[in-house]
Amino acid sequence: MPYQRKAYTIMLSTQPAGVENSGRQYIFDRGNNGNGNDKRSPNQELLPLTAEINSRDRLEIGGCDVTELVQHFGSPLYILDEATLRTACRQYRSAFQNYYPGEFQVLYASKAWSCMGVCAIVHSEGLGIDVVSGGELYTALQAGVKPEVIYFHGNNKSVEELSLAIESGCTIVVDNWYELRTLVETLHATSLQQHATSPQQTRIMLRLTPGIDCHTHDYIRTGHLDSKFGFDPDQIEAVFAFVSQQPNLNCVGLHAHIGSQIFERQPHQDLAEVMVQWMEKAKSYGLPVTQLNLGGGLGIRYTESDDPPSIDEWVQALCQAVTAACEAQNVPLPKLLCEPGRSLIGTACVTAYTIGSTKTVPEIRTYVAIDGGMSDNPRPITYQSLYRAVVANRMSAPATETVTIAGKHCESGDILIKEASLPQTEPGDILVVMGTGAYNYSMASNYNRLPRPAAVVVANQEAKLLLRRETYQDLIRQDCLPVSYQ
Repeated sequence: MPYQRKAYTIMLSTQPAGVENSGRQYIFDRGNNGNGNDKRSPNQELLPLTAEINSRDRLEIGGCDVTELVQHFGSPLYILDEATLRTACRQYRSAFQNYYPGEFQVLYASKAWSCMGVCAIVHSEGLGIDVVSGGELYTALQAGVKPEVIYFHGNNKSVEELSLAIESGCTIVVDNWYELRTLVETLHATSLQQHATSPQQTRIMLRLTPGIDCHTHDYIRTGHLDSKFGFDPDQIEAVFAFVSQQPNLNCVGLHAHIGSQIFERQPHQDLAEVMVQWMEKAKSYGLPVTQLNLGGGLGIRYTESDDPPSIDEWVQALCQAVTAACEAQNVPLPKLLCEPGRSLIGTACVTAYTIGSTKTVPEIRTYVAIDGGMSDNPRPITYQSLYRAVVANRMSAPATETVTIAGKHCESGDILIKEASLPQTEPGDILVVMGTGAYNYSMASNYNRLPRPAAVVVANQEAKLLLRRETYQDLIRQDCLPVSYQ
């Protein structure tokens, strides 16, 4: 049965004296919002746009009491705010409509969080889907996404994945020489099997490495020359020449992606100029390139010090850069694509945990343990990522302690937040970690044989399951016990 919120009075944040240093500080003051129209850019918020506090001093998202959600669905629990996700989608599309005079298509980078429900929501908002594996492609197709707006990325696609892409009719973003030749061979073999009298054409784009750096974590920089992704600049003309001789390939455009969690606008502006030049070079080889995909990468606010540009500001800079580059080179505007992931879904989701044990090491630190950790959010141990948290059942309680939020895994490095400012906690309190929509569930594991959490989408005081909580039976479903061991 879906959860439906019990009726409580909502307390809008007015930031009264004495509680500025509490969970209340993260609640948007709607009293300063004039006519009530919410123009906030979701990527600049820490909590989802619908976050409020009810009369029981509890956090509500999408009209649903987070503490009650945990009681109903268990914890850890991913809570996705549908309104925030839809708002981000609409802001991207609206910004392109305002700033780009040509055709455009916004794609959701589903690697951020790939599941059927999320794909269905973003597709209903007019977005296409960026996939990077056969599994993500299959998920998008099962969610009802049209193959015409699915773009298949990745640097080492298997023959099976390429075959699925060919069969589905999506656009394949070719990454390297090996993949290019494998794709040609696969198309040739498919034509022979089908006894085709004319070549079967498959839409492709070519991923290029532009040699543009950005200030972000080394692991999420993808546009500089020392990258595993894309054709290098010195390969480009040879690639164009080869593709032009392949009757099975319809090269519709070029693609580049320079990184993730980016706050700067200049790298994408530089990228536009380079890519327009290469687009014209491709046309000189007879390639019908009309699409230009400049990737994604817009960052979000994980902590108060993060200051990303808004969705509108980022899109405006991108559109103006492409338009200016085309005008300078006297070329027609391409169909402009971008592929945001994190900035669409990152701040639309929180993760709710139940607090358990506490350990105080005198004059060093206090550890507060939760019922999840690195298996549901591996970003802190992988990228040294920072997060903020609140106690959802006591939002106005002053933050009087600085504690370390520890996961439950048998791993010393399983630390979710090293210095969390919280009220004094008790076992059973509900801890909510903000900004967990991107690269949390999608990177989740069964480390220590922990079942992966459930996920719900909340809207209009109702919660619906997106993902069921795994069971112990799910954990052993793929296990094989040879008869000789029994």
